[in-house]
Amino acid sequence: MQQRPIGNRTVSAIGLGEMPLSIEGRPDRRQAIATIHASLDAGVTIIDTADAYSLGVQEHGHGERLVAEALAAYGGPTDDVLVATKGGHRRPGDGSWTVHGDPAYVKEACEASLKALGVEAIGLYQYHRPDPSVPWAESVGALADLLDEGKILMAGVSNATVAQIDEAQRVLSGRLVSVQNEFSPRFRSSEGELEHCEKLGVVFIPWSPMGGIGRSDRIEQTFPAFAEVAAEVGVSPQQVTLAWMLAKGSRVIPIPGSSRPETALASAAAVDVTLTPDQVARLDAS
Repeated sequence: MQQRPIGNRTVSAIGLGEMPLSIEGRPDRRQAIATIHASLDAGVTIIDTADAYSLGVQEHGHGERLVAEALAAYGGPTDDVLVATKGGHRRPGDGSWTVHGDPAYVKEACEASLKALGVEAIGLYQYHRPDPSVPWAESVGALADLLDEGKILMAGVSNATVAQIDEAQRVLSGRLVSVQNEFSPRFRSSEGELEHCEKLGVVFIPWSPMGGIGRSDRIEQTFPAFAEVAAEVGVSPQQVTLAWMLAKGSRVIPIPGSSRPETALASAAAVDVTLTPDQVARLDAS
């Protein structure tokens, strides 16, 4: 499996997005764990989750507990697996999301995540989404404190603008290692943030790289160029989508979500897809 650097570690160039295993429409626990295990079998060494990946606030931490259970039950080594989680979101229980950027809450959420994951320090902890009612620097400052206290080993931010990325880097004294923003053939508004991260040497983690849950099968119809290139290369349009993202920067690590072992294996195999500069340019222009 192709590797990419993140902070002082290296991880697989494609990760696993755990969210589909925890929110509405999720598979049963047995299938969810089998999906995580399939990713591990394929060489995936970064799993992304969040405390709010659940059906509601009453089961916050569901995704984190699921990942911890899957890692504990896996028959092979897992020491090289980086679990990335996030705090700063809540789910009231009606399918909606609320933001909570108060530093005290971010620290409280981190403590809960430590317990859910069953670890003494979280490998990568990311502030989930800007809270308009709390200054960005104050929310990110909680990450700085958590780093200093040794409760998290690396820090990142999610859903951030270029200006917020730079401010986070200043608040964290140069210790920002990742930015997780939405990016897909359907949603390309984060292209500037992707390019900025490449310049800074910060990992860019596209979430919903297939366009969101339930949209993976629409890539071929909505973006014909991806289907055309897929036919040329001999792989699926979804694998071309991931290969296209990998070609856009040396610090890009997409985290496609999967709810079945088969799709997890197919996503991981995209690291072996090589696109020509012409093909990448055609996909960029589509």
